[in-house]
Amino acid sequence: MTYQAPVADIAFSLRHVANLDGLQAEGIYPEATPDIVDAVLEEAGRFATDRIAPLNSEGDRIGVRLEQQGVVTAPGWRDAYADWSAAGWNGLSGPTEFGGQALPLLLNAACMEMWNSASMAFGIGPVLTIGAVEALSAHATPEIRATYIAKLVSGEWMGTMNLTEPQAGSDLAALRCRAERREDGSYRIFGQKIFITYGDHDLTENIVHLVLARLPDAPAGTRGISLFLVPKYLPDAAGNPGKRNDAFCSSVEHKLGIHASPTCVMVFGDEGGATGYLIGEEHKGLACMFTMMNNARLAVGLQGVAIAERAYQHALAYARERRQGKSPLWREGGMSPIIEHPDVRRMLMEMRAKTVAARGLCYQLAEAIDRSHHESDVNKRRHATDLAALLTPVAKAFSTDIGNEVASLGVQVHGGMGYIEETGAAQHFRDARIAAIYEGTNGIQAIDLVTRKVPLDGGKVIGAFIASLRAALEAVAASERFAALAPALGKAVDALEHATAYMSKPHERPEDALSGATPFLRLFAIAAGGVVVAKEALAAAAIDPHLPANRLRMDTAHFYATQLSPQAEGLAAGAMSGYVAAGLETVF
Repeated sequence: MTYQAPVADIAFSLRHVANLDGLQAEGIYPEATPDIVDAVLEEAGRFATDRIAPLNSEGDRIGVRLEQQGVVTAPGWRDAYADWSAAGWNGLSGPTEFGGQALPLLLNAACMEMWNSASMAFGIGPVLTIGAVEALSAHATPEIRATYIAKLVSGEWMGTMNLTEPQAGSDLAALRCRAERREDGSYRIFGQKIFITYGDHDLTENIVHLVLARLPDAPAGTRGISLFLVPKYLPDAAGNPGKRNDAFCSSVEHKLGIHASPTCVMVFGDEGGATGYLIGEEHKGLACMFTMMNNARLAVGLQGVAIAERAYQHALAYARERRQGKSPLWREGGMSPIIEHPDVRRMLMEMRAKTVAARGLCYQLAEAIDRSHHESDVNKRRHATDLAALLTPVAKAFSTDIGNEVASLGVQVHGGMGYIEETGAAQHFRDARIAAIYEGTNGIQAIDLVTRKVPLDGGKVIGAFIASLRAALEAVAASERFAALAPALGKAVDALEHATAYMSKPHERPEDALSGATPFLRLFAIAAGGVVVAKEALAAAAIDPHLPANRLRMDTAHFYATQLSPQAEGLAAGAMSGYVAAGLETVF
């Protein structure tokens, strides 16, 4: 079973949850007219469905290989990427001064979801290139920008992010990769990086590595990290790939999933030092890299949405075809399709409801980022910046958790056949697992939420967000059709407010708040996700409650309110329970 891009569902969420039309109407993105948006979504959906999705299973089976000339990708991968970049998809939200189209990041997020649903292994590569464009645009010298950004925007070159080292996973303070100053203003880079996505490949003629390293006089800890641009090939005077740099892939990892995405061990400086160029200021590289990482965290959240959508489509198609037993709902002879069994329907509706909620949260984050960059009013721009900061860890962690949960349910719907590779359900499950780990594990996202984002502006940012949830639910309560859902959705928001007060107060033991961070993040997302599905239901009813797609949106809201929202109060209790050793001190 292949993938069919859900263009209508995506467009509905963009318009009725994330307010894409508002960005155009308010003059923030005047060129993003409804007809342009619809055309972009339709064409992106067609490319994802027809060109990328058919490569997914073969790419998973064949993977990549390291040869003498470098990493070779799976058959068809190179041609698909060449056509994708030639069509301008890499530059959809890129700056016009470097050949981009400067359309909303929100619209690009929708396309990114489709690329990753078609193949997570394909979709993750451009994520890093787009992040590199943002980092260089914000922090590089004019000379660096002139040499590199246009090639990255066009997709002719790809970017990477080199953080992780064998002894330093998420703890960047432990980095050992070193840099040495040279008289010509460049630097020599020495060291090893691991888990580098698309660290080497045959898709583009050059690869632009962004590498964290330390100078000899660097302060200890994260305050001593600098960021360097290290190209695979040093550009010549004409800006074309020239001399090979001292940066090589020494091996590729054999992974649980996303087999067609090359995950490389990169070695810098084995032949005298890789030439690098400083991005930003010395010892202040982490702030520059976070420009790229925050972009990537939204993108990885979208990967969670993407794999959830793919797994849902796969399970739904299988449930319609597979016959087993006889459901009490089945009125015909013989065995019933398993979709007629109430518990299978429950699983499918849970898959859909979680996917819709995660999609809406990611799109709301993208809209906030757009406004943070382009709002003309200073106060509105600051509000959008704060909102984006608040939503980033939630969108990344919740959506990738949902990707895992929905893919797992997809295997369950398939039953024993889901455990067999030939059905494809197992690949979704394997592919989904990485998203909760890379770009900052979900536990780190939860810690970031409670330690840095909840306290923003003295708690006013999260307070304003909770107020916006309550305002949205007033429309639910006022609706005769949906009024019955308001109490359950409202109790989830009450639980979030109560737990937020707990997280905001001083704690004698820091571990009390930290141990509750993960259930708190889930609580936040469950409450906010309820508003997402409610907005879709209200809009669906207002447009035409009799259309099958709109009836499904309304049913999704009912399911969410009755089956998922009640989890909020238990999550709040867990978040506020404090640290419990559970005997581990005795064991260890």
